Amino acid sequence: MGIMEGKSVLVTGVRNERSIAWHAALSLHREGANVIFSVFSEREQTGVTRLLEGAGFSAPIFLCDATDEAQVANLFEKVGEVSEGKLAGVLHSMAFANKSELEGEYIATSKEGFSIAHVSSSFTLVTLAKGARELMKAGGGGSIVALTYLGAERVVPNYNIMGVAKASLEASARYLSADLGADNIRVNSVSAGPIRTLAARAIAGLDAMIKEVAVRSPLKRETTPAEVGDTILFLMSEWARGITGETIYVDCGYHIMGY
Repeated sequence: MGIMEGKSVLVTGVRNERSIAWHAALSLHREGANVIFSVFSEREQTGVTRLLEGAGFSAPIFLCDATDEAQVANLFEKVGEVSEGKLAGVLHSMAFANKSELEGEYIATSKEGFSIAHVSSSFTLVTLAKGARELMKAGGGGSIVALTYLGAERVVPNYNIMGVAKASLEASARYLSADLGADNIRVNSVSAGPIRTLAARAIAGLDAMIKEVAVRSPLKRETTPAEVGDTILFLMSEWARGITGETIYVDCGYHIMGY
């Protein structure tokens, strides 16, 4: 019997087989979780359907633009219907910034670009937490996990506004952990090393970043999406019942290194 046996978890943001969210879903399913998916578009819905066929299991897939609070409310109504009114976990795996904001100097960030990045990448965590709260309370508590990156606390070339938005995301996770702790709902962030996901490919110099981690990290290798998925599983499970408000690094130790 798996550690997540019979528990329902909402996984957002799967785009293809390289997505960290997909590997998290595989880890959760392996340990018995009933995985529910939320995706942004019909194209992604089709993609997740194909991934599920290849993996040999089925799961509900709902469409939701998490920047639209009405759609989020509707999403959790549907999630409640397929989860018997109880939810044990939510994975926030979504971020967006205009590509033009991910190059050149950060000082050139536009007001519109700043707003888009923060609403899409950080405020969506607030809306998902708000939507999940009652379903998690009905199940005796739960765990919310957000995906972040080292660019939230260090300057990473070409990350720009996304780094600032990820800093906002991490701060939101801490404030939400304080709000929801009394309901036995934990909120944590996972900071993964650079991985060749579809979203990461929008950042210039990604390959060089990945090679740098392999050279300078204590483990002397790249981060894999599967090991990030297992860490998310851990944070969703009872094994991590005393952990909240934290940022957990899964980057082969790269973040501890100086020059």
